[in-house]
Amino acid sequence: MNLSLKMQRKIIPYLFLVPGLLFFIVFQIYPLLQGFQMSFYNWSIMPGKPSIFIGLDNFARMIKDPVVLIAVKNTLLYALITVPGQMILAMMAAVVLHNLTRGKGFFRVLYYIPVITSWVIVSLLIRYLFSSPQGLVNYYLVEVFHLVAKPIPWLIQAKYAMVPIWFLGIWKGIGWSMVIYMAALNGIPLHLYEAAAIDGANAWQKFMKITLPLVRPTTVFTLVVLLIGGFNVFISVYLITGGGPAQQTEVLLSYAYHQAFDFLKFGYGAAVSMAMAVFLVFISYLQMRFLRNPQEMA
Repeated sequence: MNLSLKMQRKIIPYLFLVPGLLFFIVFQIYPLLQGFQMSFYNWSIMPGKPSIFIGLDNFARMIKDPVVLIAVKNTLLYALITVPGQMILAMMAAVVLHNLTRGKGFFRVLYYIPVITSWVIVSLLIRYLFSSPQGLVNYYLVEVFHLVAKPIPWLIQAKYAMVPIWFLGIWKGIGWSMVIYMAALNGIPLHLYEAAAIDGANAWQKFMKITLPLVRPTTVFTLVVLLIGGFNVFISVYLITGGGPAQQTEVLLSYAYHQAFDFLKFGYGAAVSMAMAVFLVFISYLQMRFLRNPQEMA
């Protein structure tokens, strides 16, 4: 029996959606549900050894775990430093490139190259550059610019060890945010700037009164996406410091990874991940609600 043309138009789009939907369910939804289940168990991967249901014990353990507090602090600091850093520098770059008359394509590609580079490669490169005391960064700080008297123990002392990770997070994310902001700037009508110029507005006034308000939805979207990415920092920490020295640079995902794959505490690692996921959903909801509609905060 031949389907009518109207029915075909209704069915065919769903047929194209099925492969992507199956991929999403198998590789996203199922692992998420499995991790949620594991967080309530003393999970065992040994054949023949059953996993024991322990309820909320894994979550209660997190509250008393001092390393979790360090990981939370480091994760929050990473997000609070890298997200504004990326957004501010990306906005500056987008405005400059938007006003260029020549070479836009070249500089757009130049800024975007860090985004498409491998996290593994650039993390190992940063580790080499910031190695102590012979790293290239220390060489320039001490021998070339004479900014410090002796090499800084970047990856040896905890108070310095997060700096290379912050630097990498900002450097690698500027290009992505810049492209998003450039798309938003292209959507602003030129006659608004022309009218402001007739009224005597300078470049700063145009930026504050026209550009910033009109790219607000883009800013909200970028902030939410970057914050989620900031809380999911893992590869750079794992490869640059490994969570050391003495677990002082652990972030939530690196700590969950170490608990699961180094100590085989899969239930506890899953609980750490689930707690972070719940927090991210809550923060994203608040951002979307209040930043998009600031009058609701009143």
